Order: sequence, then C-alpha cells, then structure tokens
Amino acid sequence: MEQQTVRTTLTLPKDLLEATDKAVEAGKAKSRNEFVARALRRELAAQKRAEIDAVLAEMASDVEYQTEVLQMEAEFAPAQWEALKLEEISE
Repeated sequence: MEQQTVRTTLTLPKDLLEATDKAVEAGKAKSRNEFVARALRRELAAQKRAEIDAVLAEMASDVEYQTEVLQMEAEFAPAQWEALKLEEISE
C-alpha cells in the first residue's frame, strides 16, 4: 500500500543539503525526498522513545504506583509458583 504524499518546500542550511546530496549520490537513499523522509521518521521515533522513557522514569519514582505494583506481584505470586511447579512436572 503506497502512502499518500504531499509536496512541500523546506529551507535547509547549504552544507546540510550538500551532505544529503552526497549521501544520495553514494547510494544511501534513492532521492533527497527519501533521505529527508527517513531522517524525519527516525527523529520522530527518537522523540517518541524519549517521551516513553520520561513516563517510565516518572513511574519509577511514583510511590503510589510502586505500592500498587508490589501489591499485584504479591497477589500473583501463588499463581506464578503453581505454574512453575506444573511446568517442572510436565518436563
């Protein structure tokens, strides 16, 4: 399935455009468009990972969340132990 594209204009520093053209000439991308689109996807993915990391870091310092996790672990411990014993029996 082909993605819909939209034509736009970008203003880039000259050295950045020259480096992009060299990468295209070296076969690292089919075109400037492909190179820029790939770079944008990577940057957006990096930003998304940073957002997720920030949320996880916040969860690690959230006392209420940590208490809830410990409570759930305690509640599931008997079932986990039973599953482990059943697995050992079946081997």
